[in-house]
Amino acid sequence: MDKKSILNNKMFLYMTEFFAGMSVMAVELGASRLLAPYFSSSQIVWTIIIGTIMIAMALGNIYGGKAADKDPDPGKLYKRILIAAIWIAAIPVLGKYIIIAISAAVIFAVNSNFLVIAAFATCMIVFVFPLFLLGTVTPSLAKYTTESLDDNGKIIGTLGAFNTVGSIIGTFVPTFVTIPAVGTTITFLIFAGILIALCIAFFVSTGKKVTVKAVSGLIIFIVCCFFGHSTSFAFWENDLTYEGESVYNYLQVKEDPYSVILSTNVLFGVQSIRIKSGELTGMYYDYAMAAPYMSGIKEKAEAGENAEVLILGMGTGTYATQVLKYFDNVNVEGVEIDDKITDLAYKYFELPEKAKVTTYDGRAYLAAIDKKYDVIMVDAYQDITIPFQMSSTEFFNMVKEHLNPGGVMVVNMNMYSDDNESTINRYLADTISSVFDNVVTVKVQNSTNKELFATDNAEFMNRFAENSKREGDEKLREMMDIVEANCVPYDAGNNIMTDDKAPVELLGMRQIDSIIKDEVKYYKEIYKTQGLDGLF
Repeated sequence: MDKKSILNNKMFLYMTEFFAGMSVMAVELGASRLLAPYFSSSQIVWTIIIGTIMIAMALGNIYGGKAADKDPDPGKLYKRILIAAIWIAAIPVLGKYIIIAISAAVIFAVNSNFLVIAAFATCMIVFVFPLFLLGTVTPSLAKYTTESLDDNGKIIGTLGAFNTVGSIIGTFVPTFVTIPAVGTTITFLIFAGILIALCIAFFVSTGKKVTVKAVSGLIIFIVCCFFGHSTSFAFWENDLTYEGESVYNYLQVKEDPYSVILSTNVLFGVQSIRIKSGELTGMYYDYAMAAPYMSGIKEKAEAGENAEVLILGMGTGTYATQVLKYFDNVNVEGVEIDDKITDLAYKYFELPEKAKVTTYDGRAYLAAIDKKYDVIMVDAYQDITIPFQMSSTEFFNMVKEHLNPGGVMVVNMNMYSDDNESTINRYLADTISSVFDNVVTVKVQNSTNKELFATDNAEFMNRFAENSKREGDEKLREMMDIVEANCVPYDAGNNIMTDDKAPVELLGMRQIDSIIKDEVKYYKEIYKTQGLDGLF
């Protein structure tokens, strides 16, 4: 059969354009999920992903056009698509190891902007080449499909339409179908398989001579499927209770004889915890227990009234569980945007059924209700992925409007440091201080967290002391004594964030840089004096 015979069927060429566009977007979305456990899913990381992919596509367009003019052999194009497909299939097998290697090299090679440089280097090494090859598809197909200038515009427009429709589908399918259902790694394999099938259709139709390429590609793809089918991101851990993905997060549940913990990120710590014995956690949740006392929960109990508590960023409900355990006169509501986390809360973390959970964005939830609360906990910040819409004066004014008179907002601020420079947490605290009359913070021992309490009630600390003294549980009362002794009035600055200007990603990245720098200082000294042998 003549090599160009299959190209006489323009629908095959249009489908090539369609699947190429779909695969580009699927790889872009997969890239964000592959990088998120290591570099976060902040706007900065998304910018790096989009920027590097656009570079790859632009270079691919230029090369593809020149290559098609120089050698109008469609076999060359489908060979490039096959190589791109094999590369994409290999990403689940090798990608996470490359990320770790790049991160280690960057940490020892540079002194700042660790995550930005590491994320950029990862995108350049892992994703640019296959997308560069896919970028050659459009100009090459334009060459093969155009037979005369009479229908040139129509054909080019049709190719563009198929590419665009494919890109649209390639955007929605991974996000809402494949990643939640089968995970990121299998998503890469699915779209690699589609491209390989396309190439096989072309190669087989052109004769036995080129079938070797198709068979070789298929064998490599099968090998990648065998070694890369696992959805595991935390490849250095073998005893995870649960590991999976949702529309929003990578999810990991770990269990030991003492506790069960949830992490939505491999490298950035614990998001929720359940202590199996029922004791206090020793973490920031215990400090946040001061908020109900500050709002007068014991007074309400004596008056036969219930306190209302709202948690924005419910997670698996550690705080809700503690509040319901220690206070009889309390109603707890939680808002959690990720319904899979809520499912894990009931399955692994014994979240009480009477804790009402709504699947929604925290700010949107406040905008939709009129109810007021005695305590509102804001715990929606994880690593550097702080939602800007929940860090502005507009948001905190909305929280204030939903507090009863004397009500208290408690905010968990992670990655806290005592640097005098403007950090993300200083911006948050300054912004909150511009909304509330009274703000105090307390350092959480043995962590980088600080708890911030804000209210318009000038007597809230006196109320805290009086109410906590009435607590019958000795350990909880001792915990409250620690909080009271370490509460410090916040000296507000002028770093105010608004909906229009809230540079949370840049501030968070700067904060992580500072933390990484402190953590690796010891190892850098060993490397300088003893080299790699000393490190090992």
